[in-house]
Amino acid sequence: MSQYCSPAYSCTFRLRIPNRPGMLALAVDAIGAAGGDLGVISIVDETREELVRDITVRARDHEHQLAIREALKDQAELEILGVEDCTYACHRGGKLEVTPRTPLRNAADLAKVYTPGVARVCRTIAKSPREAYCLTVKGNCVAVVSDGSAVLGLGDIGPLAALPVMEGKAILFKEFGGVDAFPICLQSRDTEEIIATVKAIAPSFGGINLEDIAAPRCFEIERRLQEELDIPVFHDDQHGTAIVTLAALSNALKLIGKEVEDIKIVFCGVGAAGMACTRLLMASGVRNIVGCDRRGAIHTGREDELNPAKRWYAEHTNPEGLSGGLSEVIVGADVFVGLSGPGILSVDDVRSMARDPIVFAMANPEPEIDPDLALPYVAVMATGRSDYPNQINNVLAFPGVFRGALQCRASRITEGMKLAAAQAIAAALPEASVRPDRIIPSAFREDLAGLVARAVREAALREGVGTPCPAADGDFEPGGQGEKSRARDGGCD
Repeated sequence: MSQYCSPAYSCTFRLRIPNRPGMLALAVDAIGAAGGDLGVISIVDETREELVRDITVRARDHEHQLAIREALKDQAELEILGVEDCTYACHRGGKLEVTPRTPLRNAADLAKVYTPGVARVCRTIAKSPREAYCLTVKGNCVAVVSDGSAVLGLGDIGPLAALPVMEGKAILFKEFGGVDAFPICLQSRDTEEIIATVKAIAPSFGGINLEDIAAPRCFEIERRLQEELDIPVFHDDQHGTAIVTLAALSNALKLIGKEVEDIKIVFCGVGAAGMACTRLLMASGVRNIVGCDRRGAIHTGREDELNPAKRWYAEHTNPEGLSGGLSEVIVGADVFVGLSGPGILSVDDVRSMARDPIVFAMANPEPEIDPDLALPYVAVMATGRSDYPNQINNVLAFPGVFRGALQCRASRITEGMKLAAAQAIAAALPEASVRPDRIIPSAFREDLAGLVARAVREAALREGVGTPCPAADGDFEPGGQGEKSRARDGGCD
């Protein structure tokens, strides 16, 4: 894999250095010789005799951080006063806080936001429950719910260890979509208990984002909650991945001049994400999909017992009834989609694919094939990593999807809304700007979530699962508070 130094392994060294020419260069040379990527350098304190400097360095991994530290320790004239891991510093104390939107400066403010004034609002909601969408956080708040059983790249680490991931997800909701979100990590693996718990907390939220729940349990949890709640329930590991994959594929096909109905796609990994990707790609017009798991191609003639999800897969995909391992069924394929693990796909496999193959190797942190090895043989290469072009990243989808659903108070998120989201993401990158190393827009494009939200909202209204809302007419600023409330005395429009 790449020797890329990642921001995830950046650290800041506080050094005491003699205050004379050449001493900073001594530290910089030691860092460079150890393979570190130099970042910000600042002066903390200074006297005539010495300087205290903070030097931030990116490393490849934790072992590399330690090697850089040893390289600095070997310099007799440098003294390490402290080392701070920048990633841990970002998480220290948690990444979220509750910030009031209403000022509380005096007794008059207190009388309005709490007793006795709050009673008026409570009575209004009791008479008309829909007013809660305007008069409480519900209208712009999502629960990020996980049991920690299938955390991306980490596996079954449990709810407590999963909490930093869910906090991070909540930040992405706010910064990219203007949606307030709160992490809910559950100490349970019981399907019925999780369903009951989510139903019990649902009144406080306008939507439920299920996250990192293992298959096949996640399918039943999502299905039941969709049926039993009147707010959107969205398992992002499934549908966010599917939306962004479809968007990326749409633009990649433009580059090679192939039509979606004519291509053959081979999936490696048909868990939660693979199943959802397959369904959405089929809904977009793909006719020939072959899925592989650890036992090879999934087909109706397999002798091993298939669970209900894979039974559906066998009955609705692989129209030619192909059998065998990945290397056998990938011959002549136009597209490979990997949602499995490292080293699954070989260079020979890629060379056996059709003209101008497209490879989406999305396993994290190590893709199914080293992109540098695959690149000479593919027309388009995408991964799930941020250090390569074309990162298939769910953050392109879920903030806008939920924003659009909340804006029209959608009761659920339909296939049509997902297709609309994928089309909006693809269209956000003008066709003239599409290149082999740029098939999807940047997650930091400020208007992206707004474009996705608008497409999702319009699809929801067309399908009759949403309600026209005056408050949805305006756009929002990413990282801001969203549209200003249109609440008036006694309720909202």
